[in-house]
Amino acid sequence: MSRALLPRALTAMLAGALTMALCAAGPARAQTEAPKPAAVPTTPASPGTPGGASALDKVSFGTNWVAEAEHGGFYQALVDGTYKNYGLDVTIVPGGPNVNNRILLISGKLDFYMTANTLQSFEAVANNVPVVSVAAIFQKDPQVLLAHPEAKVTTLEDLKPLTLFVSKEGISTYFQWLKSEFKFSEDKVRPYTYNAQPFIADKASAMQGYVTSEPFLVEQQAKFKPTAILIADYGFSAYSTLIEARTAFAERKPDLVQRFVDASIVGWYNYLYGDNKAANAMIKKLNPEMTDALLDYSVAQMKKDGIVDSGDALKDGIGAMSDERMADFFTKMVRAGVVRRDLDYRKAYTLRFVNKAVGLDLRPRQ
Repeated sequence: MSRALLPRALTAMLAGALTMALCAAGPARAQTEAPKPAAVPTTPASPGTPGGASALDKVSFGTNWVAEAEHGGFYQALVDGTYKNYGLDVTIVPGGPNVNNRILLISGKLDFYMTANTLQSFEAVANNVPVVSVAAIFQKDPQVLLAHPEAKVTTLEDLKPLTLFVSKEGISTYFQWLKSEFKFSEDKVRPYTYNAQPFIADKASAMQGYVTSEPFLVEQQAKFKPTAILIADYGFSAYSTLIEARTAFAERKPDLVQRFVDASIVGWYNYLYGDNKAANAMIKKLNPEMTDALLDYSVAQMKKDGIVDSGDALKDGIGAMSDERMADFFTKMVRAGVVRRDLDYRKAYTLRFVNKAVGLDLRPRQ
């Protein structure tokens, strides 16, 4: 099975469970037991950098999965010198199926972490995990449901009669929203084991995936182009790929947090709209299963579906968040029974570092 079909959502779920266990064990245990990360080498400071490398603030950033196009803006900012231009010596620590970078964040081994979605941020508040989201790189969650062309699916509602291959994590999150908002039935659900073959074999079925990868991989395996229904386009208003920091760190070092957020935003504009060859070369080096074709597909889909640059980001810049959007998603998750009504969800995020229109001049004019 391709690594790209491995369970990113499951990894996020396990990371959350391990995080909760770590917090229950107490901070002293976290400091002593967290392993040291395997770092991506940083780009060294150029001779022309004022003060040399010692003038740069060292920053570590952990992703939640192996290197891929969905992380491209961060690698772009690393390889093209953007982080360095903002006074940062950044080390990117890739995630993966056996890595829990969120624990390393909480234990102080990492400065920033790429959390999967808004629900993880709500979960942190519910379990008194002292972290806060400081930017939302993806305006849309890339979760899709794939269907065979023979099923003639054109809307979300058309999926309801089909057998649905959904993961355990998906059942407990977005599928609860599908039930409450669109009256989907769990009777139609079958376990998704991150193997596309059951879906490929059954033309009356649908399968979960990411719009940036699974449609491409299914087409490569099965030689047909699946229909992809992006649930974000039907009101699933979660942010995705958020930058997370320890709450105390963000309060103690706001200038450093601001520079990391701003540089990452610039990196994302340049990755989407500029020359991303060097960033993709680093991604392929770190993840040999990544191909040029998949990277190109992923970037094209992110642009086509407005995964990164849409909604509030169009006027406030990539990374944008809003109180209204957070309140909307919280209300939907309460209605779906996913989060408790008394959760103080406002602790999950801060608008201090976003909505400043950083990088808007880098977007091509229409």
